[in-house]
Amino acid sequence: MFKTPWRVVTTFALGLLLLAGGTICAQQFEQTPDDKEAARSLCQMIEANHISQKKIDDEISRKTLKRFIESVDPLKLYFTEADIDIFRESENDLDNQLKEGNVAFAYKVHGVYLNRLQHRLVTIARFIQAEHDFTLDESRIANPDDLTWSKTIKELDERWRKRIKAELLAKKLDDVKLAEARTQLVKRYTNFNRNERQTEKSDILQKYLSSMTHCFDPHSSYMSPQTREDFNIAMRLRLQGIGAALGSEDGMTIVRQIVPGGAAHKDGRLKLGDKIIGVGQAKGDIEDIVEMKLSRVVRLIRGKAGTKVRLKIKVAKTGETSVYELTRQLIELKESAVGTKIIETAKRIKGTKDRIGVIRLPSFYRDFDGERRGLPDFRSSARDVRKALEGFTKDGKIGAVVLDLRTNGGGALKDAIEVSGLFIDEGPVVHIKSPDGSVSVLRDQDAGIAWEGPLVVLTSRMSASASEIFAGVIKDYRRGLIIGDETTHGKGTVQNVVQCPRRSALNFFRKPTGALKLTIQQFYRVNGDSSQERGIPSDVILPSVINHMDFGESSLDNHLPFDKIKPADYKTVSLVNDTIVKTLQKKSGQRVTGNADFAKDREAIRKFLIRKKRKTISINEAVLRKELEENKADKEKKPATPEGTPPVFRDDHYNSEVLQITLDYIQQLKQARLVRN
Repeated sequence: MFKTPWRVVTTFALGLLLLAGGTICAQQFEQTPDDKEAARSLCQMIEANHISQKKIDDEISRKTLKRFIESVDPLKLYFTEADIDIFRESENDLDNQLKEGNVAFAYKVHGVYLNRLQHRLVTIARFIQAEHDFTLDESRIANPDDLTWSKTIKELDERWRKRIKAELLAKKLDDVKLAEARTQLVKRYTNFNRNERQTEKSDILQKYLSSMTHCFDPHSSYMSPQTREDFNIAMRLRLQGIGAALGSEDGMTIVRQIVPGGAAHKDGRLKLGDKIIGVGQAKGDIEDIVEMKLSRVVRLIRGKAGTKVRLKIKVAKTGETSVYELTRQLIELKESAVGTKIIETAKRIKGTKDRIGVIRLPSFYRDFDGERRGLPDFRSSARDVRKALEGFTKDGKIGAVVLDLRTNGGGALKDAIEVSGLFIDEGPVVHIKSPDGSVSVLRDQDAGIAWEGPLVVLTSRMSASASEIFAGVIKDYRRGLIIGDETTHGKGTVQNVVQCPRRSALNFFRKPTGALKLTIQQFYRVNGDSSQERGIPSDVILPSVINHMDFGESSLDNHLPFDKIKPADYKTVSLVNDTIVKTLQKKSGQRVTGNADFAKDREAIRKFLIRKKRKTISINEAVLRKELEENKADKEKKPATPEGTPPVFRDDHYNSEVLQITLDYIQQLKQARLVRN
């Protein structure tokens, strides 16, 4: 089926081997006392505090082994059944090993993986340079979960032949010449090999311990010190660095974005596309970072505000090399914060003249460290939403508020409660059930309402956790209207992040330890329903592809089930009722049915569902070219996505329908009040 130019293959394979370190020996790690202590303390904390109160036993051991192996080789491209059989010899003993602090199994599997990867390079090279027949009626299995581990090397080779053939065909369909396509694949697997060999111990430990914690529920995980730092940055919406987003390409670190107001922006010399080839601190040598893993480069550049960092730059425009010294500063991540916009509806919907205030809330963030230290201006999403509402109230002409939670995956429980309190008067917000079965009610303690007018909440399958607490409050109190996908994500659990203890007080000044993000509580709506698994259903549903994806909690392994408890004592405000909802559903349904853009969405959903059901993917050129032409035709019908910072509320048919529903809602409330008067 194909011929192999052996000389080219040999040259390529040797090149890959040299890039990987010039040796067939895999990178080996030895467990340390810190690793042992992390595993032991993790096991103790899980058994004592996880909401399920399950024990780490042989069942958890077997699940851990399966999850970890599949996390190392998720596409089943490197390990064979013989490898898996050897790993399975430990399937009933990993629980005991972990309790004793023994994590050697993780490093053993990683070592075998790197060896298999190294040996696989020659086969990859051979298939990249081979002549493939794209007219054959061949296909690949679409979902790796439907694959079994290859019984023989020959079977694994065949899996790789089809993979490389599919990748070359994709390049060909993209009008890339064969020689260039082969060069690009060489780069792809060279970079992949290099990055895998730069995997750090902390990454392996995180993957292994998280494989165990995920057997209890999908959201409990071990966080390495680096992951914990990133988590803190996300919650504080600030980091200390130069204010540049970086990417990796062919082993080079490239400047992808300059953050407005950051050190790099103020200095003015660093530009998009510039390559960083070395990093040094205020004193000492500049370290060569070419072919260094991006995560390590980022850690070298980050540092305490006020300190200096030196960057060796290959300037994109001239190719010249320069050294820039920059002073690190505190960077505010404004794009991840609350965004607001006042929409003049006349500009989007003919025949209307209202003003709608939109708040985009990407997450429920909170600077816990700043709060703990008593900083008067510590950052929180609740404070930022309050400021936005105060601005709308001061405007005096805002007819309704739309709060957009479509990409909000959750965050701080405290902020979910405080943001809820901005729209209701004092009262219960959420029930919390602890591992011992006790249930407590968390209330809005702040008297008064920041916004009393009509409220619309936008949700999607991506709206999770704290978003669902807020959406549940709005729905149960009948305070506002929920628009979006059929339901939200369905994550009804609370996690607490606890730093792993140090082995002794003498280690206090050593490098930071990892942390355990542990599911310690389950929350319930004030009506007694859990949002777990089922989510918060929308009042008005709009078509979207994501609504049909396996994206919710119910699609995750080991998720906790839905259940109910006794409702809280609360009073509804009746700004939504069944009559209003049915009227809005009917009007929206009529508009959506007759809207050409929503017709395209429905067609996209139809095609997605067909692809979703497919068990195999063709690697026949004629078949794929036909699909490609159909996809291109669909894309040409859609408006181009503007570049730059995404707007608070994009001007598109979906959002226009949201505005129209909001206007209808305002009118329904006015009519209801007229009837009561």
